Parts: sequence; C-alpha cells; structure tokens
Amino acid sequence: MKNFLPKQYLKDKNFKIRHNYLSEQFKDYDVIFKKIKKVIKFNDFTLGKNVDLFEREIKKLMKPKYVISVGSGTDAIMLSLKCLGIKEGDEVITTPYTFYATIGAIVTIGAKPVFVDVNEDYNIDPDKIKKKITKKTKAILPVHWSGRICDMKEINKIAKKYKIKVVEDACHAILASSKGKIAGNFGDLGCFSLHPLKNLNVWGDGGFILTNKKKYYEKLMLLRNHGLISRNVNKIFGYNSRLDTIQATVALHLLKKIKNITNRRIKNSLLIDKSLKDIQQITIKKRFNHLKEVFHLYEFRVRNKNERKSLLNYLLKNGIDAKIHYPIPMHLQPASKKYGYSRGDFPVCESITNTTISLPVHEFITKSQISFMTKKIKEFFNAN
Repeated sequence: MKNFLPKQYLKDKNFKIRHNYLSEQFKDYDVIFKKIKKVIKFNDFTLGKNVDLFEREIKKLMKPKYVISVGSGTDAIMLSLKCLGIKEGDEVITTPYTFYATIGAIVTIGAKPVFVDVNEDYNIDPDKIKKKITKKTKAILPVHWSGRICDMKEINKIAKKYKIKVVEDACHAILASSKGKIAGNFGDLGCFSLHPLKNLNVWGDGGFILTNKKKYYEKLMLLRNHGLISRNVNKIFGYNSRLDTIQATVALHLLKKIKNITNRRIKNSLLIDKSLKDIQQITIKKRFNHLKEVFHLYEFRVRNKNERKSLLNYLLKNGIDAKIHYPIPMHLQPASKKYGYSRGDFPVCESITNTTISLPVHEFITKSQISFMTKKIKEFFNAN
C-alpha cells in the first residue's frame, strides 16, 4: 500500500480556487523560523515552554478551566475516552456522518461505535439517541460538523438522565458557539485538532482537550506523557501523545490571527449563502442567530447523486476545487462491516452523503473568487 497524499497535494495545486491555502497562510514562514530557532537554541523540543504558553493562551481564548495539548485531534478523542474509563466491550453513541478519526478513536480503545442518524443540519439527531442506549453505553460523542454546534442542551439532558458521559468532537469547531458558549465547554471533555487544514493549524499534527473537571485534567496530563509524574516515577502506564514544541510555536503564531480567520470564513460563507439562495435546485442549511458557525467547510446540497456528479465535474473543469466531505458514511465503510449496518439504516445521513458538495471558503478566498464560483453554479443549473 502506497502513500497517496503526495499525489493529492500535487493535484490540488492545479486548481485556480483551492481548498488548500497553506502557501498563503504561511507565507511569513521566515518569522516562524526565527521563533523556532529559539526552540532549537534551548533544546526544549518535548513539552517545552511554548507548549505551556499555548495551553494558557487557549484557556484565555476559549474559557475552560483546563487545557491539555496532545499529539493530534484523533489522540484528543481517544485519550478523552480512555480518561473516562471506557474500555473493551463498552459502547459509544456517535454519528455516521463524520471523519474516520472519530470512529477510529472509539475502536482503538476497544469500544464499539453505535451510530445514530443526523438531522438536516448534518449533526447528530438527539431524538434518536435514546433508542440506542443500552447497559453498555458509556458515552455520547457528538461531532460539531463543519463548525456548527450540535443540540448540546438536549444531548446533555439525555446524558444526565442515563448517567453517561459526553465527549465533544469539536475538531471542526474552534471558536464556534451557541448562545455565547464556546464549543468544547458543553460536555465532560472537548476535543480539537490542529491539522494543517483546520481553522487553527500547524505544520503537522497536533490537538488539545478542554475540560472543567480537575480529575480529568490530572489524568490526561498523565496519559499524554507515559504516565510520568517525574523523570523517574511512572504513576500509570500511558501514551506518547505530546504536542511538540515546534508545533506549539507555529500554533501560537497563528493564534494571534484566529479571530480574523474565523470572521473571514463566516463572511465568505454568508456571501455564498446570499448568492446561492435563489437557486431552487440547491438546499442550504438554515442559519440561526444563537449559533456562531465557523465554517470549517461550506456545504450545500443538490437534488440527487447524478446531479451532484455532473455539477462537481463542471466545477472542477472550471478550476474550482470543489469536494465531497465525504461520499461514503462511516456505517458503510469496509472497516464497519463487522458491526452489521446496511444501506438504508440512516437515511438522512445517506441522503446528505449522496447530494452534498463543499466549496473553498477559507480566509484567502476573495469576493471575485466567490463571485466566480457562484456564477459557475448558476450557469450549470441554467443549462440543465
């Protein structure tokens, strides 16, 4: 099996309007290199002072009591579940409309993912959660898809009633909020990714966890660093999941820009909304004043799979890096075969995966590029 990513990176460069914006975002890399030279000078590559500083800055920005940086968003979810004592044979309720890492984290600790269908907003449907709760259910893992917070009020009600934990997959949702409360602060633990294509990103992998409970903070601090309480004393056997100091340095550099990044993504997305709202063949998510969506992705839906294929090809031919996130839901992936799910089990999720398209919406997209994208979409439907 070969590494498929280098070819994907080369392919992405061919588009006039790209999802990948890293060249623009890190064009000031010389400034970052100067900061990294200080890390090299002091040799604090592993859990160095910039890691502590990053955690303090996230705490100021996102208002939890505790922040724990880790090696990736996947590790953030896996370690959170581990921290809660979830183990082999336990069940975790989650959505089939997510990235592979959500499910991979559950499976890695030996638990079973139990899927629940989504609403038309792409997020897990709280009304369907109760039916899936069993004696083996230990947690609910909602995913704030594309930067829109799930109905956490209802999810927390269910969790409280059945005495189960809530872990937020907020990897798409840094600075998203509901009624002013920031993502990652609703459940027992909130998990974030610093992957290069996330709204806050680094030069590799990284992640962090929010919690308001001291006992979880203390356990996660052990789990991320082999269970060490000092160089020579091992309290528990843990993992190697540390945010390295170089990545923390990059994250701190971008953290100064995150509010602007967020505002630009919101502005761009609402401009696309306005341009596409009168196209009858398209369905756009309803927007709500109490929800601050941060648009890790901008998605809309067409009428059927064939129409989606035709429109996608038309956009690609016109130099627009339109994508599908993602064409195969988690319950229909080959890796999920052993869980016994079938096509038709989650109709809303399956309908979305068959009809959704994503457009580039990052902070470097210009008004003229938005105009070009929406013009091409209108041209397609006028001709069809």
